[in-house]
This record gives sequence, C-alpha cells and structure tokens, in this order.
Amino acid sequence: MTTFPSVAHAPLGTPQVLDRCRTLVGPALREAVGRLHPWVGEMAAYSFGWCEVGGAPVTASGGKGVRQALALLGAEAAGAPGRAGVPAAVAVELVHTFSLLHDDIMDGDPARRRRPTVWKAYGTGPAVLAGDGLFALAVETLAETGAGGEAVRLLSAALGDLVRGQADDLLFASRDWTGPGRVRPAEYRAMAEHKTGALLGCAAALGALLGGAPPATVAALDRAGRHLGIAFQIVDDVLGIWGDPAVTGKPVHADLREGKKTYPVLAALGSPTPAAGRLAALLERAGDPAEAAALVAEAGGRAAATAEARHHIGAGEAALAEVPLAAPAADELRAILEFLVRRDL
Repeated sequence: MTTFPSVAHAPLGTPQVLDRCRTLVGPALREAVGRLHPWVGEMAAYSFGWCEVGGAPVTASGGKGVRQALALLGAEAAGAPGRAGVPAAVAVELVHTFSLLHDDIMDGDPARRRRPTVWKAYGTGPAVLAGDGLFALAVETLAETGAGGEAVRLLSAALGDLVRGQADDLLFASRDWTGPGRVRPAEYRAMAEHKTGALLGCAAALGALLGGAPPATVAALDRAGRHLGIAFQIVDDVLGIWGDPAVTGKPVHADLREGKKTYPVLAALGSPTPAAGRLAALLERAGDPAEAAALVAEAGGRAAATAEARHHIGAGEAALAEVPLAAPAADELRAILEFLVRRDL
C-alpha cells in the first residue's frame, strides 16, 4: 500500500470541487490525447470541445467532469493527494468519450452540446476509429500505473457492464409498451446501473485503488458510484420530459417524441390508475407528447421517478458510510451525489 501525506484542503462547494479536479486532470488528459495519431487526436480533441474540425482551437467547458472528480476524490478519500488519482481520471474520461462517440453513431444523433457529433463532422468510419483509439489509450494509461493489472481489470469489468447496458437499452426500443414483453422498471434500473453507473463507480474505485485504499473501500466506492449512475439516469429521464429546453438543449417532451422507454413512463404504465391505461393507448398510437407527459404525471410516473432517484442517492451515501474515508473528500463525494440529482428535479 502506497503511503501519501494527508490531504489538507478545506471542503469545497460542488462546482468548486469540479473546477479543482478539471484543473488538475486537464494537462494530463491533453498530454495523453497528444500521443494519438494526429488525425485521431484531432477527432478526440474535437469531441472534448478543444478544437473545431481542422484543428483550430476553441474554448469550451467540455462538460462537468464528474468522472474526473470521482476519481480524484476516490484517491483523496483513501488519504492520498488528488494527483494519485489523475491516471484513473484520465482513463475514465477517455473511456466515457469513447462510449459517447459510439453511442452517437448507434443512436444516429447528429448533435451533442449544440454542435455536430464526431460521426457527423468526420464520418462514421473515422468516428469509430477515434473511439477505438481513446479506448486503447485508456488501457495504456492504467497499465502504466503501479496497480496496472488490477486497475485494468476494474476498467474491463466496467466496460463489460457498459456494453450490457447499451445492448439492453437498444433492445428496449423494440419491445412493447404493454403486455408480457413490456420493459419493467427493475429491468430499467439494471440497464441504468450498467450503462451509466458502472463507469461512475469505476472512476471512484480506480481513484481509491491508485490511492492505496484496501479492497473494501474500493468496493464501497464502486457501489456508491453505481447508485449515483442510476439516480443520474433517472433524473435525466425526468428532464428529458419536463426539463427546460434552455437548460437541457432538447425540445420540450423530447424523450416522449422519440418514443424512449424512460423510467417515469415505465413507472406510470405500471401504476393501477385509469391514467395508465389512457397513457398506454396514447403511446401505442404515438399520440401527442404533451398529452402523454400530462398522463405520465397523473399516473404517478414523475413522482415515482423522483422517489427512485432519491432512494439511490440514499443507497450511495450508505455505501460511503460503510468504510472509513478521509475528510474532506468524503464530504465532497456526498455533496456530488446530491448535486447531480438536484438539477431542477
């Protein structure tokens, strides 16, 4: 077990934690991407929001950096300095971006963060290649650490779950809204844990591993991240129906327009209310999304989704409480859990 000096910074608010972690990880992430083939590296840089097509640099936020923060806080919670978790943060950020490149192709999404997706900007084949390059770079980044073998094993397990979750998500689209073949909320929770939670859990667990944490702490942080992933996905589902387009970047009722089987809809369909029957009939004929949104709420789908998200945040906090964690990182981890599901829910 590696020994590090104790972490001494005071607890920060969540936005400040995310900023601090992005600042620490940013140079290492850019250095890693710089090792790719120049063309592949340009597509990777474009996907991170660092440049335009052709390589002209731009200034962009590049997202919240939640996975980066979880990795660094995982290391700090183990009593190590945040820099011990930087390779974990770089690896999970590379894998996350790799998964987005491939997801955009599979879903046919033409835009992300209000600009063309990589496959739209460069072509499908090049986008697949860029994703593959990012994945290979993530494995290389972890393999070069002192815990290389175990770190790569953790990442591989998370990737296996991510693939399972993505496969289930794609298959849900072809299943019926009602009847014996319908998607149950429990199946949806398993999909969300795999597709979203596995990599969040992996981020925190990898940071803890590189910070010298014992196996019980690594496992507890992985569980906390998985619960966070389920909650995060359900909150996204709520925002995908009722969120402010100025905040979400999606049209109002976007997920209903696309016929997505999201948690609020599945919970509403399973409720013993007259509204559930009317909702099922409306969905079967691809009726008015605004009417569907009202029926989902009337059947209790929105309330059920909110309760489910908060349940998983509570479960994530309970996982963190199972093992001793260093302050202030433990408090900052708990704050991130709450912050990510407080988005206008």
